[in-house]
Amino acid sequence: MNNLAIWGGIECTQCRIGEGYYNQLTRNGHWNRISDLDAIADLGIKTLRYPVLWEHTSPDNPDTCDWTWTDERLPRLRELGINPIAGLTHHGSGPLYTALHEDSFAPGLARHAANVARRYPWLTHFTPVNEPLTTARFSCLYGHWYPHTTDDRTFVRALLNQLEAIRLSMKAIREVIPHAQLVQTEDLGQAHSTSALRERAEFENHRRWISLDILCGKVTPEHPFWAYLTQHGAPEAELLSWVDDPCPPDIIGINHYVTSERFLDENVAIYPEDYLTVNDGVTYADVEAVRVGGVKTVGVANLLQQTWQRFGRPIAITEVHLNSTRDEQVRWLSHVWDAAQEARQAGADVRAITVWSLLGCYDWNKLLTSNAGYYEPGAFDVRSGQLRPTLLSKLVHSLAKGRTFRHPVMQSPGWWLRPQRVLYRHHLAETRSADTKQLPQAPVPPQQLGHAAQAA
Repeated sequence: MNNLAIWGGIECTQCRIGEGYYNQLTRNGHWNRISDLDAIADLGIKTLRYPVLWEHTSPDNPDTCDWTWTDERLPRLRELGINPIAGLTHHGSGPLYTALHEDSFAPGLARHAANVARRYPWLTHFTPVNEPLTTARFSCLYGHWYPHTTDDRTFVRALLNQLEAIRLSMKAIREVIPHAQLVQTEDLGQAHSTSALRERAEFENHRRWISLDILCGKVTPEHPFWAYLTQHGAPEAELLSWVDDPCPPDIIGINHYVTSERFLDENVAIYPEDYLTVNDGVTYADVEAVRVGGVKTVGVANLLQQTWQRFGRPIAITEVHLNSTRDEQVRWLSHVWDAAQEARQAGADVRAITVWSLLGCYDWNKLLTSNAGYYEPGAFDVRSGQLRPTLLSKLVHSLAKGRTFRHPVMQSPGWWLRPQRVLYRHHLAETRSADTKQLPQAPVPPQQLGHAAQAA
């Protein structure tokens, strides 16, 4: 097994809110600053998640492609010795002439994918759809992004459309680039709960795998989510087509945040209103597990092992980012790096971790539903209009060069490991981390997320 690599990424979300788009690349200035690529190369990064977005290339007409932006940047990456992982949609629903829940989405994205492959046949790695499950949840189950629905049928259709878009896109790409690899990203956490909400947590712990399970052809009538999918509009023939014609990732990309593990608690009086949600007539809090006393999180290394045991395919952590101080950002990246090494030592084929939001990101604390200008720095701070390296950049450079990073901040544990992390100290008679093999026959998914900022 090769050494663990350090990859990079640029937050590039192009999500649709109502009839408008939220474009991170214009907010962080990278759209007009090709010199950023040289600064990223100076960090020692050799692999970069990079946008070649459908909305940018063919915004008005599928027959018209504008390659001006990518024709400048992709060759420059090649000159710098950086291999791009080309992202074709990133939390996006496509141009205005399509949407996640429409029949035109999958063939439309495949057409864009074919155009990209023909234009840049030297590309080797692709992510046609970033986090399809998360995007379907936020857009069609919780109503945050377009089409702003809150029903199961639209959620299921949007999920299946995105997965079909991945399958069709990779087929189109491989007609031009036979060796092209699929790097499939998805958010991964784990739900914990009180005993009263055990079934709810079990449901969510099954759901977190569903996009990867479908891609890998694992969803048959015996799968615990078969009943849910078919009850909410998924034709059996469509699901079975994945068993006969899967599209397994070459690399499974796990996006994980310190807030990805959740705790579900019916004792709602303890928590702020923003954490509350209602399902099947039950009101409960959905809160970051790390903030609740008495809840033991499973941690990154354990989640990587779960992924390896379930799929047996190479893994990369494709987003590592923390909305906190520079010191805590350094501690978090180091913490995840150590967890990846731990998982490798236990036998998991973990290839890399990715410093996400190299240029920082805007308004993710409100899931992009507010243009408040809330900025989270990354390896660089871009608020002046120029790149200013942060302490995180020094750690990234050290990891890329295989050097030990020595700094006084490393002498203290991250906040998620300190007693001060606990905000809710009420006595819990019983807590549970649920990950069983069976589900209730008719589970009811959430209609909203109490505090949804756990995934980016």
